[in-house]
Amino acid sequence: MRKLTYLVASTIDGRITDPGGGNPDFFLAEGDHAVSLVEEYPEIVPSHVRPLLGLTDAGNTRFDTVLQGRGSYEIGLREGVTNAYRHLRSLVFSTTMTKSPDPTVELVRGDPVPAVRELKRENGAGIWLCGGGKLAAALRSEIDELIVKLHPVVVGDGIPLFDGGFAPERFDLVDTRVFRSGVLHLTYRRGG
Repeated sequence: MRKLTYLVASTIDGRITDPGGGNPDFFLAEGDHAVSLVEEYPEIVPSHVRPLLGLTDAGNTRFDTVLQGRGSYEIGLREGVTNAYRHLRSLVFSTTMTKSPDPTVELVRGDPVPAVRELKRENGAGIWLCGGGKLAAALRSEIDELIVKLHPVVVGDGIPLFDGGFAPERFDLVDTRVFRSGVLHLTYRRGG
């Protein structure tokens, strides 16, 4: 069975973007953490950026599918990018969008849980939950792995990692990577 991984950048105070859901340009873009991330997960680099980093022919190492909520998807859409991840199967979850702006982006309008359970049963590589907070909250019971790229930034307000109701769940810390940039990569797996 395929695994759902929520791999996401976060501030120390648990925010993934600003209160309006804009482009989170407060995260550290350069440093040893960024080099490591590109080496380990080249597939998370947007398609239009890949040539700039010499990743034009780079294969996908962990994921072949990306999931986004409407808010996360619209960050690129506002910049004219209709599919930031053309090298992956792209699904956008929204109850308000009526049509996908790009034929290579699958729009899912209903409950995300059954859709993700079906994806998990399909053959293929891992499934990357790119964002956002509402979709992560809706899919929390389906998340097998959580990789938090914790940046040394505090913002005070914004969209949280999980933007949903109170329901404690245990995840076990299985890996920690500390970078000179001050960024930590924390890997958690669903606990018992």
